[in-house]
Amino acid sequence: MTSRRMSYAVAVAVAAVGFVLPARLMAEVKVDALIGDHMVVQRDRPLRLAGTAAPGEAVTATIAAAKATAKADAAGRWSMALPALPAGGPYTLKVRGTNTVTFGDVWAGEVWVASGQSNMEFPLQRSKGGADAAALGCSGLRLFTVANPPAAAPMTKAGGEWRLCDAANAAGFSAAAFHFGRELHRTLGVAVGIVQASVGGTPAEAWTPREALRAEPTLAPMLEALDRAMNDKALHDELATKLAAWEAKNFHQDQANRGEKSGWARAGGGRWETMAIPQLWENAGLAVDGAIWFRREVTVPEAWAGAELALSLGAIDDFDVTYWNGERIGATGTETPQYWSAPRRYQVPARLVKAGRNVIAVRVFDHFGGGGFAGTPAQMNLRRVAADSAEPPLPLAGTWSYKIERKLKPAVADWNTRPKLLGTDDPSSPTVLWNALLAPVVGLPIAGVIWYQGESNVERASQYRTLFPLMIRAWRAAWNDPKLPFLFVQLPNFGDKAAAAKPALGEGGWAELREAQALALHEPKTAMAVTLDIGEAGDIHPREKQEVGRRLALAALKLVYAREIIASGPTYAAALRDGAAIKVRFTNVASGLTTRDGAPPQGFLIAGADRVWKPADAHIEGGAVVVSNAEIAEPVAVRYGWGNDPANTLRNQADLPAAPFRTDDWATASVTATAK
Repeated sequence: MTSRRMSYAVAVAVAAVGFVLPARLMAEVKVDALIGDHMVVQRDRPLRLAGTAAPGEAVTATIAAAKATAKADAAGRWSMALPALPAGGPYTLKVRGTNTVTFGDVWAGEVWVASGQSNMEFPLQRSKGGADAAALGCSGLRLFTVANPPAAAPMTKAGGEWRLCDAANAAGFSAAAFHFGRELHRTLGVAVGIVQASVGGTPAEAWTPREALRAEPTLAPMLEALDRAMNDKALHDELATKLAAWEAKNFHQDQANRGEKSGWARAGGGRWETMAIPQLWENAGLAVDGAIWFRREVTVPEAWAGAELALSLGAIDDFDVTYWNGERIGATGTETPQYWSAPRRYQVPARLVKAGRNVIAVRVFDHFGGGGFAGTPAQMNLRRVAADSAEPPLPLAGTWSYKIERKLKPAVADWNTRPKLLGTDDPSSPTVLWNALLAPVVGLPIAGVIWYQGESNVERASQYRTLFPLMIRAWRAAWNDPKLPFLFVQLPNFGDKAAAAKPALGEGGWAELREAQALALHEPKTAMAVTLDIGEAGDIHPREKQEVGRRLALAALKLVYAREIIASGPTYAAALRDGAAIKVRFTNVASGLTTRDGAPPQGFLIAGADRVWKPADAHIEGGAVVVSNAEIAEPVAVRYGWGNDPANTLRNQADLPAAPFRTDDWATASVTATAK
């Protein structure tokens, strides 16, 4: 429950009679966004609260039998810590000053931060089985999505709010984080809160604090380039021009709105097909880019005739023009930051609204990647602007008609050549996402972090060996916890169709990035979920996210909650030459090694002193695999699962895949960039 605010009219009246109330009486006690209804606080850890009030104002907070008091500083900021709570709830939190704010449905349980790029951001509704999972929700899970724009300096407040994990909220939440949290809740029997901070297409340096990058000589040049671009308008404009030229070359361009000229916004167009909306049209079997029209009739109640309406369509990927009864009412294009995920909200002028049948039409143009309606069913609705709060909106999710105006072959972008704009208008810039999405969360007591990222650093895989562990250490320093649990997803298999030349057998930038990720396991309290077996060769965003979440949860249960379980697949331990073969031994074999298909293991490569890799014959012997090739009499090295999209069938009896590895330390063939 939020407190009442002094109205604008009262403030004007007070000023008009020539006096003002003291600041102590005018200022309200407020709390930061991470505090609210439905929140989960970390059990058995002090409950930290912060907010604003009048300078010098005493603020008291109570929950259960616990109580704490603080005083606002000269800037009006206050913070305090309440005694730790055991797992349980629901609790009621009250914060009192000159006013009182009350929050209900508060639980003590396990709180995790989920961060990374698009595969962590990937919403539940777009994942395999996600629609059914979202419909069921999870009553023991609570969700918070940090919603701040990229920032040049660390922010102190996190935009967003805690939400119940019901069908509407779960659908648009991180699929990997949802399945991770649900698995923990089911196993531990306590409430779980997930704080999601993720942005697609972003490298690890965007998530790393400035001071950490500055302290590493090989990474400091990133900051120098950022500062030059942010302080030099001419340079910034030059980079913007180069980026626009790159997008024009790599993405499809919208040329003409032929459907509007043909009257498709109202009727006509011949035969139309049907599609369940919201969803990306690729999920409905349309593997195309280009322009597609969507149309739906809606019956407006008599009481709404001649009234202004608010039309909400959720996010649309990428651009749209929206019509009501044949007339344009709104459009979203490149002028909108992160247009592919921006919720569409348009006003329907009163003069266009009639009782009974009305027609909504949306022309969507997709210039790259997925296309269509990317929001949640709950976000698609129509309501009267002046409606009473009790008046329900008209739902718009469901069956829509569609017709293709312009069918284009899916664009293939050469991401290796994409210019960086650098600055707060480019979320891939160094530090800007740490500043915006994580700095405001620092200090929140948490159980740990789950991380899914690396795709945007593949071309600089060797640099990631330094950058990734440095980032982990920097986060831990910020939380003042040198052993904060950090669990991460190793990149899945992916065949980069954009590559002009395929890597040689046993090579690939994705393999090198996976190795860099695995090397971060030298940091304490880390664990890695291997996903080499559940990627999609032609899609950088594999839809199988339930297994990703489950494997992360297994890692957490073993590393953080001390459960005696097998949490990972076979892991390379040693290799021994045995005549013309090499015997490779593994740890984490559970009750034995096996393969996904029951056949001999696939994915092993072997080489002699000439360093030429050849596919290997392999067979299982207890907890080892014997590898050979008839053409190599004196083998010296073995690689497994090594490549961008390699064969890999080895797993243990716990049905967890073997991690990729190599026994050699030879220089890799792929080209790795350095920081600029």
